Amino acid sequence: MPEITYFSPDGTQTTLDARDGDSVMETAVKNGVKGIVAECGGACACATCHVYVDEAFTDAVGEPGDLEDDMLDGTAAERLPNSRLSCQLKMNPALNGLTVRIAPKQI
Repeated sequence: MPEITYFSPDGTQTTLDARDGDSVMETAVKNGVKGIVAECGGACACATCHVYVDEAFTDAVGEPGDLEDDMLDGTAAERLPNSRLSCQLKMNPALNGLTVRIAPKQI
């Protein structure tokens, strides 16, 4: 199982095993990681699962699609070059060790 580490805005670090194919958002919500609201449940329709992907993984996760890119323009926290919606990041073995920082404001 690929492993993800989440850094919450309060500095809390949580490392979880993710199921291959689950999103970074699903893994967080299923395991009670605070800070990811995910109002739309993963439909790329709310931008409340905003994370900053560690720069070591930006190539591995790829670029956001057009819809995600539009949604990122409306995030509550500052959009950075490594901003992504965690609902759009599907775990796979190549992402083992992925680290994300949860945006400080989701709504």
